[in-house]
Order: sequence, then structure tokens, then C-alpha cells
Amino acid sequence: MIEMEKSGLVRGNWPNYSKLGKNKHHCHLKGGKPTYVAVWEEREEEINLVEVTYAGTHENAPY
Repeated sequence: MIEMEKSGLVRGNWPNYSKLGKNKHHCHLKGGKPTYVAVWEEREEEINLVEVTYAGTHENAPY
């Protein structure tokens, strides 16, 4: 979260990051079984907010 606050939501320097769509992102946090993933969205509003919408196993990820 701190790195995203400082450098933005697009994390091309993270090896397991990819963009899921226009405003949706995800990153595999831990490989193997189970694989853990975080999913977050960006929203253009007056207040800048990063909301992690999911963090858990890859099997239940909402994408």
C-alpha cells in the first residue's frame, strides 16, 4: 500500500502484477498451493483512495 501511495497503482516493477482491465489490478502475493492474490481498483473521485477489494486464495479471486 505504501509503494502504491508513493508511486501509483500500476506496479510494473512487481514480478507478479498485471492489470485486469481499465481500472482493476491484481498481484499474486505468494505462489504455490494455495496461491494468494490481491485485487484492487482505482476510482477517479475527489478523494484519492486505494481500496483492496480482495486478498486471499487464487481459487476464490473475483476475476
